[in-house]
Amino acid sequence: MRLGIVGLPNVGKSTLFNAITKAGAESANYPFCTIEPNVGVVAVPDSRLDVLEKMYTSKKKVHTSIEFYDIAGLVKGASKGEGLGNKFLSHIRESAAIVHVVRCFQDENIVHVDGSVDPIRDIETISLELVFSDLDIIDKRIEKTIKAVRSGDKKAKEEMAILERIKKQLEEGKPVRTLEFTDDENEFVKTLFLLTSKPVLYAANVSEDDVLSGNMENELVKRVEALAEKEHSEVIPICASLEEQLSSLNDEEQKEMLDEYGLESSGLDRLVEKSYKLLGLMSFLTAGPDEVRAWTIVNGTKAPKAAGKIHTDIERGFIRAEVISYDDLVACGSESAAKEKGLYRLEGKDYIMQEGDVVFFRFNV
Repeated sequence: MRLGIVGLPNVGKSTLFNAITKAGAESANYPFCTIEPNVGVVAVPDSRLDVLEKMYTSKKKVHTSIEFYDIAGLVKGASKGEGLGNKFLSHIRESAAIVHVVRCFQDENIVHVDGSVDPIRDIETISLELVFSDLDIIDKRIEKTIKAVRSGDKKAKEEMAILERIKKQLEEGKPVRTLEFTDDENEFVKTLFLLTSKPVLYAANVSEDDVLSGNMENELVKRVEALAEKEHSEVIPICASLEEQLSSLNDEEQKEMLDEYGLESSGLDRLVEKSYKLLGLMSFLTAGPDEVRAWTIVNGTKAPKAAGKIHTDIERGFIRAEVISYDDLVACGSESAAKEKGLYRLEGKDYIMQEGDVVFFRFNV
């Protein structure tokens, strides 16, 4: 899972990424390493693993992870090659979703590139660059498809109708993600790798004073929320400077600081969790004396495909899944007690995995 972090200069993007980098999953399972200087890997918070680790006295605990990709060089005109131009845009195309950091705080000591703080204007600046880039791709694809349509290709004709719908949407300055497609149409749209079709999470960067006063949803944040609702996006208020401070503290110190600011969890934890949900993902769990582990799958995944996340041989030789829900397991106190109560189920190839399933896969190859 890779998320691209974007934002204009001086909106707090680099500060937030620094927090992510410092909080990188540093265990042997997910070492933070310089895949590239601008990629940070962090664990998806999951307290269930702590409980299972104690229950099974496991040797290690492995969280599922998420990658944040710091996209640098975005300025007005990026779609035409300004700044890092096309290099910047190609990096976003590799991301599953976009985290758009928007400045929602006033500070006369931090100059805004446009001279004033206006989150909607900032969002439009970046959004237009993505729209222009997508238009270029669509125009080239239409030019290529026309030839096939003229030859009488039925599939090409269907694709052309979709391309023309997308072009009209982009010419109106609207993102492709607000269009509705059938399942079959969506499969084609995915092959276009359009920037504006990606889900967006707006990280509304507020000040520490806003956090202390309990005003994280200030007027600027509310404006971003109103825009996000129209385009089916998500918003999370976050204080990047506070997150950077928290990321350098140990667990006990973090808790003290969060209590001081009246927060139940860090913004980074909430950002990771919301990003995870934004992509329509869920976790199933495996547990045993060697390790407890969370695995990432898409909602609606069937058991054999989920087994393939662990190893392709398990998917290929899938026999059955032995499943118990996490809540039932914890309520019973042990695997054997859950079996005695008939809560340990045997599921076949058509079983659709559920959030929090604790699973053991039987297979033969």
